[in-house]
This record gives sequence, C-alpha cells and structure tokens, in this order.
Amino acid sequence: KAHSRKPYFSRPPVGLRPLFTRSRIPDSVFQPRPEDHEKYGGDPEQPHKIHLVTRIKSVIGRPYWEKKIIRDLGLDKAHQPRLHKNIPSVNSKLKIVKHLIRVRPLKLPHGLPTEEEMSDTLLTSKGELVIKRRLKPAEQKAVEP
Repeated sequence: KAHSRKPYFSRPPVGLRPLFTRSRIPDSVFQPRPEDHEKYGGDPEQPHKIHLVTRIKSVIGRPYWEKKIIRDLGLDKAHQPRLHKNIPSVNSKLKIVKHLIRVRPLKLPHGLPTEEEMSDTLLTSKGELVIKRRLKPAEQKAVEP
C-alpha cells in the first residue's frame, strides 16, 4: 500500500507565527504625548541639546539591526555613558533601541565650558558636566616693616 503523505512544509502550524512579523503594538504608544513632558520634566519649547545615553541591557539574543545601532552609537560597553546630539537622525536610532538604553539630558550646572575649561570637565554619574576650576594664586603684596 502506498501512503499519500503531504509534504511537511505545505502549511505552517496553526499556533506559530513567523519570527519577524509586523509589530502588534499600536503606533499611538510610540507617539509623544503632552503629559510626558510634565511627568519626565522636559520642556517642549526649550529641548536639551545633548543626550546622555547609557546602555542598561544586554544585546545578546537581540536582532542584528539592534546590535548594529548599539555599535554605531558607541554603546558596546554597558553602563558607559556616551554623549549624542539631540537631532532627528540620532533620535530615530535611539527610538529603535530604547528598551536597551537610558536617555537623559546633559545637565550643565556651571554652564557651557569654554575651550580652555574642556580639559578640566568631569562627567558625573548623575549626568552633570562639572567644571573642576583650578584656583589661581593671588598676587602677594609685599609687607613693609
């Protein structure tokens, strides 16, 4: 008796979906909302100029395009902050890997450093760019007896 078997790949199993399908998360989740600015302390009129980006999760098991973006942004090492401009091209990359990173604004408590002060700056773990000012010796006046 000859058995008539269907080929194994004639139809995918009912319970499994393809690996990379269209996202099932609605697009409205990814759009900015006005209440986000109050919650996270941002100002839509005066956005910050520089992002402080830190990778907080591993890329093991993530798709190749996420690994490439992490490499392009210089976030190969976890918990090593990197500075990036707040521009649309960078923001689009950050949006793709936002579940792997933490993005904070760069705080400048002493204002923008000048060229001479750049060597004396320090980036703290809180995201502040602190200028370590060097003390200049005061001119000593001659003491007359």
